[in-house]
Amino acid sequence: MNSRSAPLSAALLLALFFLPSFSAIAAAPSAVASRPPNIIYLLADDLGYGDLGSYGQKLIRTPRLDRMAQEGIRFTQHYAGAPSCQPSRTVLFTGLHGGHAPIRANSKLPLRATDRTFPSALKAAGYATGAVGKWGLGELGSTGAPAAQGIDEFFGYIDQTHAHTHYPDHLWKNGQRIEIPENKNGGRAVYAQDLFIRETLDFVRRHRDRPFFFFGAFTAPHAEVAVPADSLAEYRDRWPEPKPFAGGKTYAPQREPRAVRAAMITRLDRDIGHLLDLLDELKLSENTLIIFTSDNGPITAGGQDPEFFQSAGPLRGLKFTLYEGGIRVPFIARWPGRIAPGSTSDLVSDFADMAPTFAELSRADQPTAIDGVSLVPTLLGRSARQIRRSHHYWEAAPQQAVREGDWKLYRAAANRPVELYQLRDDIGEKENLASAQPELTARLTALLSSARTENPDFPLAPRRPDRD
Repeated sequence: MNSRSAPLSAALLLALFFLPSFSAIAAAPSAVASRPPNIIYLLADDLGYGDLGSYGQKLIRTPRLDRMAQEGIRFTQHYAGAPSCQPSRTVLFTGLHGGHAPIRANSKLPLRATDRTFPSALKAAGYATGAVGKWGLGELGSTGAPAAQGIDEFFGYIDQTHAHTHYPDHLWKNGQRIEIPENKNGGRAVYAQDLFIRETLDFVRRHRDRPFFFFGAFTAPHAEVAVPADSLAEYRDRWPEPKPFAGGKTYAPQREPRAVRAAMITRLDRDIGHLLDLLDELKLSENTLIIFTSDNGPITAGGQDPEFFQSAGPLRGLKFTLYEGGIRVPFIARWPGRIAPGSTSDLVSDFADMAPTFAELSRADQPTAIDGVSLVPTLLGRSARQIRRSHHYWEAAPQQAVREGDWKLYRAAANRPVELYQLRDDIGEKENLASAQPELTARLTALLSSARTENPDFPLAPRRPDRD
């Protein structure tokens, strides 16, 4: 890999983001009435189904995301691609569910050159493409690197373990290592999310005159649990704190984990508000679809306390599990003039549906052999035209789960009994109906096998769970 290292002060680091890139200097096509929409996809990290006010959160303030839900549509049955970071992103980028996706667990394996991803299709259709935050789909120089998968401009963490600190001593910008001297030797002066939102706003400003796609893979509220003092002040001493987190492995110690996690989410909400305000200021809102969601459910790592915040809402389970709390996530979409404000959808959908959705909106080519379907009819209020998938499938070895209509079958491992839940009346997965529904149970159990293809890199045999 050919990369260069450049130490920068905080001031110079921020100044770098406002230098025009080659793609911004290049002539942009003229705006016309038929110009396809800009697409902004914002992905929080380990944010639970119940962590937003619009999804029932009572303790953590999320006013801008709540307002975004009021101005757009809120899905109540949207699912991540997997219960952990890399496989969930793989489903998102490829449109393939977890039984067909090339990466099915957190690993060092990259996306392959043969994997067709939607950013590449959008780029081929004339979109400027950018991303910030946690990549996690392949190292620089590999077939899964951002540039190899259709991302023109990238700034952030390439490796997901590197993203375990919110005060990194370096980040990556388009293959160049950007040193952050203030964070060297344990320094905690430059907060990564602050850099990410500045880069996000700069990308939008520079590409306002052409269609663009932007992937904001923000790392809050993933552990470590950390936030600048100005945000912590809002929540400090608001609640009793549990025993301080002593730190461990790649996570820093934290004396006030409850207050800090709440402040991380509110700061992220504030930053998304800055983005929404900029779209309004530049008069881009009416031609921009902006989506907010999360890559999987919440977790206890780094001293987090999802039970205290009811971060999973009424759902059972957390990150790494295929119970609802590990995979059902918030999903809010805003597009003034196209999406009816204050609308709600109970359509069952997941990350695999994003690739065909974006292909339809952008008029880009897409592979025919994908599992997802376009959500455009539902987004635009034409639900009668919405194609509904026959089933949704997830795996996180050795676990498997499949949902068909209101019914969900879960199996912890091949040698464990299956569990059957009727989610319409039992969202918390409390009553196992497998023995009461033998024929349905048998049919869905068979689907656990037929819905997937074998992948020698990710066998279903019991294995140590992911920890990223």
